[in-house]
Amino acid sequence: MENLRLNVSLLKKRVPNLTSAARDVGLRPATVSNLCTGKIPVGRAEVKTIVALASLAKCSLDELILRGESVEMIETKIKVLDLFAPIAKGGTVGLVARPSMGQLVILNELFRNLKKEGYVTMLLKPEGEYPGLKEVIEEVDIVTHSIKETYEKVKEADQQKDIVFATDREHVLTGEIFDLQEKLQEEGIYNVTTFLVDLKGEVVDENIPYGPLETLWYFDADLVARQKYPAVNPIYSTSTVLEGVYLEEFHVSIQQRAQKLLRRYRELRSLVSVKEMEGIPATELQTFHRGERLEAYLTQPFFVAESFTGQKGETVSIADTLKDVQSIVSGSMDIVPVESLLYIGKIQ
Repeated sequence: MENLRLNVSLLKKRVPNLTSAARDVGLRPATVSNLCTGKIPVGRAEVKTIVALASLAKCSLDELILRGESVEMIETKIKVLDLFAPIAKGGTVGLVARPSMGQLVILNELFRNLKKEGYVTMLLKPEGEYPGLKEVIEEVDIVTHSIKETYEKVKEADQQKDIVFATDREHVLTGEIFDLQEKLQEEGIYNVTTFLVDLKGEVVDENIPYGPLETLWYFDADLVARQKYPAVNPIYSTSTVLEGVYLEEFHVSIQQRAQKLLRRYRELRSLVSVKEMEGIPATELQTFHRGERLEAYLTQPFFVAESFTGQKGETVSIADTLKDVQSIVSGSMDIVPVESLLYIGKIQ
C-alpha cells in the first residue's frame, strides 16, 4: 500500500483547537488523536472521518494526506522511547504526565544524549518554579524567555545542526508555538524538533493532548508507584514513525510482540492484586513472568540522576534494545531472575 499519513503540520495551523472542533462535527477525539500520531493508519480510517478533517482544515484531501514522504527517527538511546514511541525528526512530541512523574528528568536525559550527538538544545523557560526545571536549564545550550527570542535564537543557530527545543503548554494554549513553527517553516527552517510539556499536569485529562502531534509519551502512575522509571506507558505512547513503512520490519515486529505481551501482563497483574498468584491460570504463568521481565528491562538508569540514585547512567542503542527485547519475548531469558534485569543498560 502507498505510504500515507496525515499532514499534521497543516492541521496544527488550520485547527488549533482540534478537540472541540472534532467533537462538534461528530468525530471521536480519541480517533482523531490516534490518526495524528499514526496509531491508526490513514489507510484504515473511515472515509467520512478523513473528509470531515479536510473540511475542518478547509483543505483538499490531497493537501491533508501526504504520500510517499519519509519520516526520520531520532534515536534517543532510551529503551522504552525508541522501541514504543520514537521521535520523528522535525516533528512535535507531547509529554502527558501529572507532576512528579519524571517528565523533566526524561527530557533532561534526552537533551544530554542528543547534545553528545551534535544537536543544539534549547528551552523556552516556563513561568514559575518546578522540581527538576533547574537541572534542565543547566543542561541545555540555550535558554530563552519569549517566543520572539526563541525565533531569533533559532535563526542565529548553525543551520547545519539539528535543534531540539522544549517549551511549556502555556504557549500551546495561546497558539504562539504553532505560529512559531509556521514562521520557521515559511523561512525554510525544518531542523527543529519540538517537545511540549505540561508542568501543571492538566493535559492528562484532555482527549487530544496539545492538538495534532507526531509523537505522544503518556506517563504511567502505576509505574511511578512501583518506582519503575522511566515511567512511560508502553501501550498508550505512540508515534507516526511506527506506521510500519518508516521502520525496519524487524523493529515493527518486535514492538508489536512486546506491546501484546505487556498488555496481557498488565491484565494478569490485576488478577494477582486480587487473588495473588493463584489467580493466574497455569497456561498464563509463562506470559506473566515474561511480561515481568520485559517491564523490568525497560527501566533504565539515567546519567542525570546519578547523584540521586548512586547508579551509573546507561545508554542503549536501538539495535541492542531490539535484540534484548526479542530474547525476552521469545523466552531466552526465562531462567534469568527478574531483579537482574532492573535498571540495567543492555543485557550482557
